[in-house]
Amino acid sequence: MSDNKKWTEADIGDLSGKVAVVTGANSGIGYETARALAEKGADVVMACRNLQKGNEAAEQIRALDPRGSVEVMQLDLADLDSVREFAEAFKAQHDRLDLLINNAGIMMTPYGKTAQGFEQQFGVNHLGHFALTGLLFERIKETPGSRVVTVSSTYHRLGKIDFDDLHCEEKAYGRQTAYGQSKLANLLFTYELQRKMDRAGLDMVAVAAHPGWSETNLQRHAGLFDFMNRFVAQDAAMGALPTLYAATAPDVRGGDYYGPEGFMERAGYPKKVRSNGRSQDEEVAERLWRVSEDLTGVSYP
Repeated sequence: MSDNKKWTEADIGDLSGKVAVVTGANSGIGYETARALAEKGADVVMACRNLQKGNEAAEQIRALDPRGSVEVMQLDLADLDSVREFAEAFKAQHDRLDLLINNAGIMMTPYGKTAQGFEQQFGVNHLGHFALTGLLFERIKETPGSRVVTVSSTYHRLGKIDFDDLHCEEKAYGRQTAYGQSKLANLLFTYELQRKMDRAGLDMVAVAAHPGWSETNLQRHAGLFDFMNRFVAQDAAMGALPTLYAATAPDVRGGDYYGPEGFMERAGYPKKVRSNGRSQDEEVAERLWRVSEDLTGVSYP
């Protein structure tokens, strides 16, 4: 990795025969991830909340004549019933899952709740993906060399898991604080999942990535960040490179974390990066896992 800082899509090997699920694949980082995987031969399931937008994005990819296929399936991470329906439909159609890319997310939204009453940033960004990964876990486990890639953010550094008020009902709602908590949860989940898989001796890895500052629809609720996009953001194709590296590069190890190489990890080609000490707290990670199982009703086999 250190010998080749300029890793690009061209370095992705042949993915023919592999099946990938990319959440939030109709735009931004998710779209670029789905496109690149399909162009390299993977059969990609684009898991999208809005089927119309998902189908429009799929048509754009098909117009590129990729070696792999793309199909669109409905998934609303803000509703655990939808997550269960997606998982059952996927398992009925596919007997393997090589790559699960937990990419979809919302950022600094006004206060809102998911269908099950969770604060929506924590509910969509963490709990929805926790449940999805658990419900698809048998397929992942049965596929040799499979990977779970969860997209976090440098904003995890602002996060703290407030077990006394996970859903921001007791104190004034802070959009950045809630977003940071959800992105910290993504990393705690990734590292704990890897530890559990190591103990079980499973041939699979859990890794995390972040896109740096990339221009996507994610920032539309983020005020100044949306305005600043035109001056400092890299495009979504560059922002997708850390995710693609985590998903495909041969030197990736379980528990790794990838982001851009540039100043403050804002932009650039992918490299292995470090998350903060709070994300490495095994006691918090184990507690978050138990709480997530209780909240979602999803236990990992």
